[in-house]
Amino acid sequence: MTENKMQRRGFLQCMAAAVALVLIKPINAFAAIWNSSAFEAVKLDEVTNHLNVEVEIVSQDIIIMAPDQAENGAIVQVEVTSNIANTESMAILVENNPTPLIAHFTFTNGAEPYIVTRIKMAETSDIKILVKAGDQYFSNTKNVIVLENGCG
Repeated sequence: MTENKMQRRGFLQCMAAAVALVLIKPINAFAAIWNSSAFEAVKLDEVTNHLNVEVEIVSQDIIIMAPDQAENGAIVQVEVTSNIANTESMAILVENNPTPLIAHFTFTNGAEPYIVTRIKMAETSDIKILVKAGDQYFSNTKNVIVLENGCG
């Protein structure tokens, strides 16, 4: 192999390594904020412990729009708005699911604390929304009757 081809191969290997690092760095950053123990917990109180929640204040400033009855628990639309000043994060929990923590959203730079998503529900249960604002946690719940299991 000529010296020119060896230099080109070395350059290409170096570029491939640099591209790989650029792609892996965001994944590592995401993994650092991913609270796997909270998502893997099987009981509601375990989830709140893993999220470092000591005291929850029940608040009607958390608006939960969800059906009173869900025909199919596999697709339950949930819309949540937090009217609590300085909302930093919102978590959606369903107590009677195999793993209660469904989603955890973080809001930065003045983003509006508003979520619309579809969740799965194993059976009739409360949907609990947990909001973090500053060093306080607020919660509100809405009961949804599930007519057909969605986590089967």
